[in-house]
Amino acid sequence: MELKFTVSAHIAKPVHEVFEAVADPAQLSHYFTTGGAVGRLESGKTVQWDFADFPGAFPVEVVVAEQDKKIIIRWGTEERGNARTEVVFEFKPLDDGARTLVTITESGWPETPEGLKSSYGNCMGWSQMLCALKCWVERGFNLREGMYK
Repeated sequence: MELKFTVSAHIAKPVHEVFEAVADPAQLSHYFTTGGAVGRLESGKTVQWDFADFPGAFPVEVVVAEQDKKIIIRWGTEERGNARTEVVFEFKPLDDGARTLVTITESGWPETPEGLKSSYGNCMGWSQMLCALKCWVERGFNLREGMYK
């Protein structure tokens, strides 16, 4: 059985604004990468994401960044005990451009008890990321602040 999940959310902002909130490290650092993000998500780049609740910056390889449509990243390192997985962000405009459907799919864990546990943890994390993205883009506040301290 392939370990893979998809989560999604509707964001009440145009697709360009939502895409930029994910691709722009300054915005991402406000609501998701609680330890900061370094580098814009652009095809062929490797950026750094850091999470205060899971210390140590992670290299994130940007496989594809198609403006306002899709971002594909690979992340995780065997040295840190994490499987290298692929994450696909898809951005679809809705309601004549007034809202955006964001879908996140992650796959690539080993089919082991540890892989299953990691996939569940990441599913929770991406679901929370979508909630935090919605709060940030629609209301300008950081939902994750203090969540893990």
